[in-house]
Amino acid sequence: MKNLLGSLIAILFVQISFSQDYQSEFLKYCEAKDSIKQLDVLTKWESKNPKDAELFTSYFNYHVMKSMQEVIALTTNTPNEEAMVLKDSLNKTTAYLESQLYYNPQELKKGFDKIDQGITLYPNRLDMRFGKIYVLSQALDWENFTSEIIKTIAYSAANNNQWTWTNHEPYDGTEKEFLLDIQDYQYQLYNTGNDDLLINMREIANEVLKYYPNHVESLSNLSVTYLLTGQYDKGIAPLLKAEKLNPKDYIVLGNISQGYKLKGDKQKAIAYYKKMVHFGDENAKAFASQQITVLEN
Repeated sequence: MKNLLGSLIAILFVQISFSQDYQSEFLKYCEAKDSIKQLDVLTKWESKNPKDAELFTSYFNYHVMKSMQEVIALTTNTPNEEAMVLKDSLNKTTAYLESQLYYNPQELKKGFDKIDQGITLYPNRLDMRFGKIYVLSQALDWENFTSEIIKTIAYSAANNNQWTWTNHEPYDGTEKEFLLDIQDYQYQLYNTGNDDLLINMREIANEVLKYYPNHVESLSNLSVTYLLTGQYDKGIAPLLKAEKLNPKDYIVLGNISQGYKLKGDKQKAIAYYKKMVHFGDENAKAFASQQITVLEN
């Protein structure tokens, strides 16, 4: 038995060594931006250890990097990054030339196929899931972005948030940290300014609440998707639940006030602004007091 155990340990050590050697070699060629040698390493790696988790993440990175193409675009919108300004004869800005990133869909699909294989074999690898979600956001594929987040939330309940990370190292985040990451994805959707994506936010919020019914941030997110579309009663309802969970949360109280204000119920809006004055910080108190003055006049 000792000899058998020793042999198994030796085999495992060799496999780990192979993985780390190929991984470091692949990263070296990534830094050098040598895609030919990257693929050569991946091919040899696959022949030696085709089910190595890091092989799938490396293939994913390879195809994503290969899919990225920089194009020059003409736009009339003020760019976030540096751009060439085009002006007319009166020296008035008329347009901008800016660099934009484009992802080749065929190459990108190859990357997604690889990471999907990895997730199927290693469903607890949160880095694989978050890596895919990140790339989907960069490619502005909000439907699949939302779908992957929902799958990840559902699996977090199945594995009780016992995630692993690169090289199968334990993920040191708690349920709270996991939900904070999900909240960041919600911010990404909100910050697009695209009202069509409010339904995506709603789907994610509802999925979180299915497994974590007391998650105040998701109750607030759900509320926002209704308040911004004029469905005030539906928007206020989850906030009232959040208030029961934490009656002193002045952000929730402020959102309830805003909901009633939008609905036209001044009396209830004022009542909640007064709660905000009682529990809020100095800025919140000043804002709520100002709102009360406006509503009372």
